[in-house]
Amino acid sequence: MSTSLFDSQQAYRSAFGRGLREMLTGYDELGVFILVLANAMIDPEIWDELSVPLRQKFERLARLHGDSRQGGSLDDAQDDRRVFSQLMEMGFDAITPVQWRQAGPWELQFNSLRALRPPRMIERQVAGLSAPFNPDEFHFAKPFLRKEICWRGELQGRDVSLLYNKFPFVRLLGLLVPEAREGRPQLLHQADHDYIWRVIGALQAALPGVGIGYNSFGACASVNHLHGHLFVRDEPLPIAADHWSHNGGDVDYPSDCLRFGSAQESWSYIQDLHGRQVPYNLIAFPDTLYCLPRRPQGSGQLPGWSSGYGWYEMAGGCVPQDEAQFRQLTAEPLTDALQALKP
Repeated sequence: MSTSLFDSQQAYRSAFGRGLREMLTGYDELGVFILVLANAMIDPEIWDELSVPLRQKFERLARLHGDSRQGGSLDDAQDDRRVFSQLMEMGFDAITPVQWRQAGPWELQFNSLRALRPPRMIERQVAGLSAPFNPDEFHFAKPFLRKEICWRGELQGRDVSLLYNKFPFVRLLGLLVPEAREGRPQLLHQADHDYIWRVIGALQAALPGVGIGYNSFGACASVNHLHGHLFVRDEPLPIAADHWSHNGGDVDYPSDCLRFGSAQESWSYIQDLHGRQVPYNLIAFPDTLYCLPRRPQGSGQLPGWSSGYGWYEMAGGCVPQDEAQFRQLTAEPLTDALQALKP
């Protein structure tokens, strides 16, 4: 495969949407439907194009799902069957594109499908910053995930798979998995850290708004298989606002946040975190990397409106669990939640 996907934002968007269309028409599978639906809900252009075929596929799968309960042939993962059953209870008309609003400096979204996602690792209380890769658990080299690969090829000297995110929380979000078949755990080495800087630097001209998010083990990484989140945004994340002190402003960010302008500086700090076994989240932009050391997942009780704090939440985003929470949340509890994650 060539790297033409990354030649421009239009090329990236076109390939991203084309892959979703092909999956929707090519597979009668609950997991594929959920993935396409979730990516359409968060992107108005894709929703406008695919909402009608999504409805048709929903009605077809609902019939097959009903038959499978009586011993029919639809055979999907238990998580997918559970999510689809909840979608059937809602009805397709209740499935709407993601809604957005601001609460002070923070970004909120009502994303009804993401609230249904399986928790995987994010609810586990874990110790340390790494655990051995387990081929028997979910990982990104599973054969059934091949159809969910948006692109695979050589990118800045490494063999990379870019998979669709099944429950995205930003538009054009892909899972960037280097050498997926090597089965490496979610632990950065210096070469991986430097690779993040190199990829961002190479893509910045063609993909304005490109970024990479990373959750360390113990910082709400949902899968213990080395990966980052490649995204392209039209609007800056809240963490990038000029008024924060880490960006030269006069307002302290609620959680600990370090901003670095070079790979050498940031790796030196991350090495120290590794030595002290402190989990962290990273958000990388061209010439800038934000590092947020934090308390380990599971070390305190989450607010009732949150399912966990990964890099997006640490960067000022919030995905409440229901529409009432989305409407009612104010800036203060969101600020307090970030403060509570200080290590």
